[in-house]
Amino acid sequence: MDWIQFFGYFGSFLTSITFIPQVYKAWQSKSVGDLSTWMMLIVVLSTIVWLAYGFGINSGPVILANAIVLVLSLVLLYFKYIFKKDNAVSRAND
Repeated sequence: MDWIQFFGYFGSFLTSITFIPQVYKAWQSKSVGDLSTWMMLIVVLSTIVWLAYGFGINSGPVILANAIVLVLSLVLLYFKYIFKKDNAVSRAND
C-alpha cells in the first residue's frame, strides 16, 4: 500500500466515524428531536451518489467510507422515526 492509498483509507476511516457519536447519543437518549430530517435525507442522497462514484472508479476508500456513512445515516433516520412515535405515545399516556 502506497502513501496515497494509506491517506485515502485513513480519510475514509475519519469520515466514517463522524456519525458514530451522534448515533450513540441518539440511542442512549432515545431522542433525535433536534436532528434535521432534511439534512439526514441530503446526507443519504449524497452518500448514495458518492457510492455510485466510488464503484464507478473502483475506489475502495470512497466505497468504504460512504457505505458506513450510509448505514449510520439510515440508523439515525430510523431513530428519528421510531423515537418520535415513542415520545408521542408517552405524551398521550401521561
